[in-house]
Amino acid sequence: MSSDPHQGGAVRHFGMPLAKADGAVILLHGRGSFAEDILTIANDLYLPQLVYLAPEAARNSWYPNSFLAPTTANEPWLTSALRKVETTVQIALDAGISADRIVIGGFSQGACLATEFVASHPQRYAGLIAFSGGLIGPPDADLAHDGDLAGTPALFGSSDPDPHVPWRRVEQSAEILSQMGAVVTSRRYLNRPHAISTEEIALARTLLHDAFGTNANLADVRATGK
Repeated sequence: MSSDPHQGGAVRHFGMPLAKADGAVILLHGRGSFAEDILTIANDLYLPQLVYLAPEAARNSWYPNSFLAPTTANEPWLTSALRKVETTVQIALDAGISADRIVIGGFSQGACLATEFVASHPQRYAGLIAFSGGLIGPPDADLAHDGDLAGTPALFGSSDPDPHVPWRRVEQSAEILSQMGAVVTSRRYLNRPHAISTEEIALARTLLHDAFGTNANLADVRATGK
């Protein structure tokens, strides 16, 4: 088994070419999905000046067990997954896009990975979008992280109950990131399926609009990506 299983995974691009982009949105897919699947959300979150980057996990999963399992049970996949996110962030940085112009988001397993990455690599980002996810670790773990998120906007939305993500973990994650200096918005959806709601998409669009600004109509504009 490779110690870095996600190393060779593709990074799909959508929207503005990297060299011309004013900002980047990194989107992380969930378990059993592909990069192309999470990029369908980019249509709903489209801003014409942004590039959307979606790395792909080996065998369509960032780590094999629940995000609530002992961390060692998810290695070396988890460390490799965090490294893949870091590599994707570096793609944007190398293109001249600063961290405070980068949003990191995802759904389900991808949302957990996005949250864990932002907390473990703290700085000012343009935003965190966690659709049904939270910090990674078993229920009795100390989830606290050191560092300053310096006003990073963070959006958490999840169902309650959820078959994969306990609401208490979402609350804990929001509290910890708030303590790290993030400006957190949380939404709890009672008895909703494990999915992304239209309200969450609207909240995410608002986060992007506030971060990057545009005169475009976010609900109507669409892009053709590759």
